[in-house]
Amino acid sequence: MSAKYLFTSESVTPGHPDKMCDQISDAILDAIYTNDPNARVAAECLTKTGFVIVAGEVTTETYVDIPAVVRKTIKEIGYNNPDFGFDGDTCGVITAISEQSPDIALGVVKDEPGAGDQGLMFGYATNETPELMPLPIVLAHKLVMKLTDIRKKGKLPYLRPDGKSQVTVEYEDGQPKKVTTVVISTQHSADVTQAQIKQDMIEHVIKPICDKWLTPETVFHVNPTGKFVIGGPVADSGLTGRKIIVDTYGGHGSHGGGCFSGKDPSKVDRSASYMCRYIAKNIVGAGLAAKCEVQLAYAIGVAEPVSVYVNTFGTGKIAHEKLIELIKKNFRLTPKGIIDSLKLRRPIYQKTAAYGHFGRDDPDFTWEALDKTAVLKQEAGL
Repeated sequence: MSAKYLFTSESVTPGHPDKMCDQISDAILDAIYTNDPNARVAAECLTKTGFVIVAGEVTTETYVDIPAVVRKTIKEIGYNNPDFGFDGDTCGVITAISEQSPDIALGVVKDEPGAGDQGLMFGYATNETPELMPLPIVLAHKLVMKLTDIRKKGKLPYLRPDGKSQVTVEYEDGQPKKVTTVVISTQHSADVTQAQIKQDMIEHVIKPICDKWLTPETVFHVNPTGKFVIGGPVADSGLTGRKIIVDTYGGHGSHGGGCFSGKDPSKVDRSASYMCRYIAKNIVGAGLAAKCEVQLAYAIGVAEPVSVYVNTFGTGKIAHEKLIELIKKNFRLTPKGIIDSLKLRRPIYQKTAAYGHFGRDDPDFTWEALDKTAVLKQEAGL
């Protein structure tokens, strides 16, 4: 008998308050990294009606006008009109920034820097999509990308920046078969009917993205409460790092708990998670497994990981011990090794802070490269 189950993932638009904060935090990191790629940055953000607070620790030799970066980012997201309830030109911006603790600096400022904190990080890959990502999160991200693109091009003038998607996929024997439910919630102006919004979302957003996976039985929930006029920070406070499952694999695989945005790559929460994805993706891309999860764990101030773990969920083509050996041989796992291998000391981070950090075709996303597949396949004897 075949095993069937449903799995659901969600994504959010750049105008969602939590995602606003992620983008602001990473915009600050990028602004600092533009002139000081050796800076150490940990920038957290909070937003609510009419204000943004930026707090954290920054050690740098450059100067950045943080309020100007915040306002520019908010306006680029789409909050550039007081009628939307939030406006990048008029909101308050409060900053509370200090230097990195010298106790932490002891562990990361040396010839072979140690990890900026203890922690465990995961990466995941699966061959169920061309992106080597789980299908539900791929579709959820593409839906909000499409929704945002339509809004920014003015094709549906009633759309506003805040929004969410959710996709439920039916799996059979571990493979995706169809989409059973799609949820789209989009902020809108008051002068449009619910019926019009639902028709437009199905025709202009859902069908173009999910078409091959839809069936006559697929259920569409569009603005299920019937109204979404008040949105953004007016309706919901936002915090950096509150969308960690949206940022990663949509609930597939494991998560170590640490967020990414606003952190320079000396923080292994971010850089080691990218390395875990890089390893897992190359293992699957090389045909060594159909699914793969990798964990790295670190102690603060210590360069080498305290553990390396891999799980192929019964799909592996070689022995577990051999796979660990290949990982240690072909991937640099110290913080410096990760940063150098993936070229992470660059201002590339703001664009990671919406639509997920993984599964995207962008040359700056070096952790998505499949450049280790040939050597892995050869050394595995496949």
